[in-house]
Amino acid sequence: MIVFDLQPAQRPSPLVVEVPHAGLDLPGDLSEPLVADERQRKGDADLFVDQVYAGAPSAGAPLLIARISRYVCDLNRDPDDVDAGAVVGLENPRAAAPRGFVWRLTTDGAPALSRPLSRAEWEARRDRVWLPYHARLEHLLDDARARHGFALLVAGHSMPTVGRAGHQDPGRRRADVVVGVRGGTSCAPAVRDLVVEHFASAGYSTAIDDPYKGGATTVRYGRPAEDLHAVQIELGRALYMDEERLEIRADGLARLRGVMDALLRTLVRLQRP
Repeated sequence: MIVFDLQPAQRPSPLVVEVPHAGLDLPGDLSEPLVADERQRKGDADLFVDQVYAGAPSAGAPLLIARISRYVCDLNRDPDDVDAGAVVGLENPRAAAPRGFVWRLTTDGAPALSRPLSRAEWEARRDRVWLPYHARLEHLLDDARARHGFALLVAGHSMPTVGRAGHQDPGRRRADVVVGVRGGTSCAPAVRDLVVEHFASAGYSTAIDDPYKGGATTVRYGRPAEDLHAVQIELGRALYMDEERLEIRADGLARLRGVMDALLRTLVRLQRP
């Protein structure tokens, strides 16, 4: 079972890039009791985002890409972020929502599970997927901070251009790029401003924390007082793909990839914020 791919940086820098939701793999022994079909799995994945960030290693940033579907477990959620309808046998499930560490509903409201997971099935996802992924990510950030005095994590995501039924903004058209910084707590203001201004200068509409502030990974690793900075970047899918056919738009991807490459080259040269 391949949990993730790690593409090492060609030279060290403070920057680390992760793409936690582009994967579609369903390992056989972890696929039960998933019932969502392939189109639903693709529709809730951040398809092709790994290609947007493909220039990270040559720019100087290791690129960590999850290969497992978020329907197996969501790497941008904490393992205890589940509700009783998704996992049985946990003493204090933290959430009361259908899309946490384990998704029991797709974004469009269809069942993702035929039944709740047992505690043992939940533990298998935590121990075999979540823990090794985050152990590697934490090691990359610790190494970058030790070398450079600080580390910066870019969490690469994508979003539907218009909010869907299961979102907090159904029917609303979103900005092209949403920069999530947890209300300004996950990184220095200079880092946030640099990222926002970069995309704006390239002609993309931008927003901060609306509708995505950054998930559990941004909270976990965004600790500026400890010289750890984290930014979640949500890219509108219409920029680079046909959202109905779930296929790449080559022209859009090429343009976005060029803008992203330029941003990464800027971020690897950052001095301690």
